Amino acid sequence: MLHTHVLIGLLHAYGYFALALVVGLESLGLPLPGEGLLIAAALFAGSTHEMNPYLVIAAAALGAIAGQAIGFWIGLGLGTRALRRWGPRFGLSVRRLALGRLLFRRHGVKLVIVGRFIIVVRTIGALLAGANAMPAGSFMLANVVGSVAWACTYGILVSELGKSMKHMAGPIGVAVGVAAALLAFIGWLLMRRQEKRMMGNPARLRRPPAAEVGSSAG
Repeated sequence: MLHTHVLIGLLHAYGYFALALVVGLESLGLPLPGEGLLIAAALFAGSTHEMNPYLVIAAAALGAIAGQAIGFWIGLGLGTRALRRWGPRFGLSVRRLALGRLLFRRHGVKLVIVGRFIIVVRTIGALLAGANAMPAGSFMLANVVGSVAWACTYGILVSELGKSMKHMAGPIGVAVGVAAALLAFIGWLLMRRQEKRMMGNPARLRRPPAAEVGSSAG
């Protein structure tokens, strides 16, 4: 985590480009505060008017779209073989990869969209989508929708709060950060609960999607 004044310094020095770059690199899996920088930029735009809130949203959305697209193609190129070899080092066991393959085949679009708002999924979701051979068209649609929704949610909400309460930008930033962390934690708990339920039924992991059953029968 970087202190708020460091984030503001990056925005002062490099503007929208810094925001897009950091968000994009975070979407590739690097431990960078993309969401924190978006919150800082939106607060800065709302309280000082030295940045345009709509350009802040656009920069964050474009960075997220580009970063996740690159992550998807990297995952597609590496494939599940590389994830089976290196995944356990990052907590991606063979059973978890099987679960991921099942989920992305059946709920890939929803996972990519909702995952944009969950810290861990946001950094590895695109890689897993590519490795699990999610259709590129479906991924890009979900990528655009999720990235724009994420950028608009934080950008509009935080910038409007900055406009109405200029002298409380610091407390607002803390409150938004706490709320985002709480939502991420709740999302993580729900995902862990669902994962345990599905991992407890190995037959369900081996069961092919209905479309595959139909195609193989034909």
